[in-house]
Amino acid sequence: MSSSSSIPNAPRRLFIRRALASVAAVAAAGAAGIELAGHGVLPGKGLLDRLDGACSAPPADLASYAPPGPSLSGTFYSAARNRTVGYTIAYPPGRRPGDRLPLVVMLHGYGGNHTTAVSGMTPAQALALTVAGRPLAPMAMVTADGGGGYWNPHPGDDPMRMLTRELIPMCQRRGLGAAPHGIGVMGISMGGYGALLLAEKHPRLVAAVAAISPAIWTSYAQARSVNAGAYASAADFSADDAVTHAAALAGLPVRVTAGYSDPFYPGVRALASALPPGAVVVFANGCHDGPFFTSAEPPSLAFLASHLD
Repeated sequence: MSSSSSIPNAPRRLFIRRALASVAAVAAAGAAGIELAGHGVLPGKGLLDRLDGACSAPPADLASYAPPGPSLSGTFYSAARNRTVGYTIAYPPGRRPGDRLPLVVMLHGYGGNHTTAVSGMTPAQALALTVAGRPLAPMAMVTADGGGGYWNPHPGDDPMRMLTRELIPMCQRRGLGAAPHGIGVMGISMGGYGALLLAEKHPRLVAAVAAISPAIWTSYAQARSVNAGAYASAADFSADDAVTHAAALAGLPVRVTAGYSDPFYPGVRALASALPPGAVVVFANGCHDGPFFTSAEPPSLAFLASHLD
């Protein structure tokens, strides 16, 4: 039997794996490369999941109930980050600067910035969504440049301090997230981890947290093998491990969602086991990609909105 005639009889996924072997052999040379491939950073696993249908997330309902509200963008010098930081503040439909509202702090993923924090839409469009046939309760959203250090402190760059000492106070001076209104925090991937970290470190500041596909590492060695800049040291990983410190979320409304084929799924499973009772954990079909992120945003925003007033 020729090799070509044997292909249809082979299990489809096994054949795809063999077809990708040459790519993986080149791209995943060495132990670090194998770790990258296993976490979807190299093309082999991601392409395999897409060909196999594992990344078929439910379509997102992005219908808006009203024209989006206004947005304003600007910059400020961050002493915590030792650089100029960009930000965007978005208002819900029918509201404008000067209105007092609850606030959602939206944290971007790795490689992103304040302009790309929300997947598939702008912050103002996200606030105008209809979820399950109902408009979101009015709230504002702020995004800011957090760099690529996973929102935890690094030498000369502390994005977490930027959030708590600079960005949020700036918003509160504008009437956003100031008492009696609450502050919710949300993020995707690296930002999802950052959202959990912010809530764990500052549970009295945060009223609710929603993490979409959070980038949860199970060890410092794993994090370093995939992204050497995620943590400055093993001690920093221990201090900022979202799983180890999950008990700090007790009493806070928490929602976490991830796809079964997300390379961070094992870490999110470990997090789910460590979360206090009452936390909402949603696993669904999908990968660590835009379609899944976008589909998870409406229910995550609705969850926050229900806890901020």
